[in-house]
Amino acid sequence: MRDWKGEIEKLKKERNAVILAHNYQLPEVQDIADFVGDSLGLSIEASKTDAQVIVFCGVFFMAETAKILSPQKVVVIPDQEAGCPMADMITAPQLVDLKNRHPEAAVLCYVNTKAEVKAECDFCCTSANATKVVEKGLNSASSIIFVPDQYLASYVSRKTGREFIVWPGYCPIHAAISGEDVERARELHPQAEVLAHPECRPEVTEKADQVLSTEGMCRYVKSSPADEFIIGTEVGILHRLQKENPTKHFYPVKEEAVCPDMKKINLEKVAFALQEMKYQVELPPPIIQKAALSIERMLQFT
Repeated sequence: MRDWKGEIEKLKKERNAVILAHNYQLPEVQDIADFVGDSLGLSIEASKTDAQVIVFCGVFFMAETAKILSPQKVVVIPDQEAGCPMADMITAPQLVDLKNRHPEAAVLCYVNTKAEVKAECDFCCTSANATKVVEKGLNSASSIIFVPDQYLASYVSRKTGREFIVWPGYCPIHAAISGEDVERARELHPQAEVLAHPECRPEVTEKADQVLSTEGMCRYVKSSPADEFIIGTEVGILHRLQKENPTKHFYPVKEEAVCPDMKKINLEKVAFALQEMKYQVELPPPIIQKAALSIERMLQFT
């Protein structure tokens, strides 16, 4: 069997590369990464390094975000077919049309969007900071367009009391988790705390003990006195949670909560990406500049 890990380490040094892995990646991909985390956090970490090459093990919009924040670096994604169904649910022309129908509205977009959509937004947000961006960055807006995740928008609306002009997008993996799944998991593990991602349906977030982003879950588990947790998000994160908290116990709220796009990247593809410098992410400079502005505005308030 080929020593993919050894090849990757050698190539990484030769290319002066940094490897990023999202929390939902395969365990072996997380284990060879320099940084493991959520999409924006990873891109910010990579921008601070002196690496010339960023290998982003995630889905395509995440690699685009890395390029937006590090336009001078080469960004490669090991599988260019690793996409995001939610990000594909809205295009820039569709958002422009929505803006034309609501010219008075400020535009907030979830980071889970394509670069050209971010370029049409006033503010970007993550699942961790969406509430804060609405309360601080958009507190004076008379109305707000919130794209593309209707369930994140619903959660933030409940937290802030603001009503949004919502796009009917969603993450198929999180949307497939039901309130019944939570109840069933609680019956099996009655001592466990339930942590749910805000991309889940309201029937799930309302039953959860904590509603948290992926990074929020990792931080919360470390500081919590509890020993057992039911995790309401894509199952890939359980590897990191267990690795960082070996004495605690983790259960997926639903075993089938697996994102096939997140699982497309493996060690062989990471090695190939470093060897061949494929597949490179390229964005037009005007898109980079406009999209970066929406991210920079967000960072002022988080």
